[in-house]
Amino acid sequence: MPVVIGVRFKPAGKIYYFDPAEFEINLHDNVIVETARGIEYGQVVVGPKEIPEEEIVQPLKKVLRVATPEDAKQVLQNQEKAKDAFKICLEKIAEHKLPMKLIDVEYTFDNSKVIFFFTAEGRVDFRELVKDLAAIFRTRIELRQIGVRDEAKMLGGIGTCGRILCCHLFLGDFEPVSIKMAKEQQLSLNPSKISGICGRLMCCLKYENDYYQECRKECQGEAPQFSEEEYLEEDFDLSSLED
Repeated sequence: MPVVIGVRFKPAGKIYYFDPAEFEINLHDNVIVETARGIEYGQVVVGPKEIPEEEIVQPLKKVLRVATPEDAKQVLQNQEKAKDAFKICLEKIAEHKLPMKLIDVEYTFDNSKVIFFFTAEGRVDFRELVKDLAAIFRTRIELRQIGVRDEAKMLGGIGTCGRILCCHLFLGDFEPVSIKMAKEQQLSLNPSKISGICGRLMCCLKYENDYYQECRKECQGEAPQFSEEEYLEEDFDLSSLED
């Protein structure tokens, strides 16, 4: 089985596997790798280990090098430039009167691309905006429309439980969440009680659901099933909560 390391590019981002090549790489080291976005700086969150071939997304790219202190400075400089780019893009969006909300801006490590993340109700014709941004930054420009869950993950916040949002703190991927999970956990179907600040069903309904099913088995019986009417004191529109 091939030896790989797991790298993250954001604190709660998805983990990607890379070939450590001839480098001696340890957990929490920073590395420079090549991705579909370009050359990137990431942190090793899974130390060298063997995994089955079927768990690898081919082609498995090799680590270019172990990051240096100079690389860390470059990352900080890119973050500062991203703040300036955010302000400029806001001005251009207002100038073109585009119905979009700018969420975040990222520079790739090698400055080969600037990525602008935004939300919008529908499709947005941002061709003129891209031309303006390309003329200002003189590099490749990518405008990426994201959903409300991705917005919450990027911006962060405090959930109804009083803790930092799971998606912002540790969840690497979003998994499907359904109204059925809330029913199985005997929760109120009031949207204000089972939806997160993103307006969608709370992610914790998913990763707690298996625990409820295990508890039922241990109790040697099924939990009582209730009809939807028994959950509701009044009618609620639940159709918008699921993706």
